[in-house]
Amino acid sequence: MNEIDLKNRVSIVTGGVQGFGRAIVERFIQSGCKVVIWDQDQELLDNLNLENIIKINVDVSNFDSVVSGFKSTLDQVGKVDILINNAGIAGPSHKTWDYPNEDWKKVIDIDLSGIFYTSKVIVPHMIENNYGRIVNISSIAGKEGNPNAMPYSAAKAGVIALTKSLGKELADKNIAVNCITPAAAKTKIFDQISQEHIDYMLSKIPRNRFVLVEELASLAAWMSSEENSFTTGAVFDLSGGRATY
Repeated sequence: MNEIDLKNRVSIVTGGVQGFGRAIVERFIQSGCKVVIWDQDQELLDNLNLENIIKINVDVSNFDSVVSGFKSTLDQVGKVDILINNAGIAGPSHKTWDYPNEDWKKVIDIDLSGIFYTSKVIVPHMIENNYGRIVNISSIAGKEGNPNAMPYSAAKAGVIALTKSLGKELADKNIAVNCITPAAAKTKIFDQISQEHIDYMLSKIPRNRFVLVEELASLAAWMSSEENSFTTGAVFDLSGGRATY
């Protein structure tokens, strides 16, 4: 494992108790970073035993919760250098015309609006400090659109566009905003989707396997470091060869 220097940095990782988020948290700790985990699953937060972390219950789909969580974060650590927008859900598998309205709203609220809310609240702090690294976890679905997963695909496409817009807005500052578009990984998010959809996703990956959470964490660590001093508003493919652009 390559060493990525995140010493003396403070990161917020949303949805950091499991899956991609947990892997990022562990890689950041190994890199010397102080990590603040934002997650709305209190039971999982309570049962998470890692050193050098702070755990705060935050619902990223609720703006007031994000504001409160950020205030609590600053009260405890004083600054935020890195924001990893990882929290997300897949939603159930349905055709677009059969998709329940309430499930559409829930997916959009968490997967897309949540990133808008965290960015809106935290970016001014980064501007004041003239330093920041933001990594948004999108998906290959945001590039290609997965059938029977229209809200998820739409939200992740929105994350790509949000990343590009915010990256341009902050390009004259020492703040980098980028996103990753991974293929699926074997995480608990698979519990939300059908086996048929899982098989479909695997069939589209030329490497013929799902991405490992550690592979995403490795990329996120470099993107969050000072070494990533030029690239911003970019999309980093992690799809095992699936992406065509």
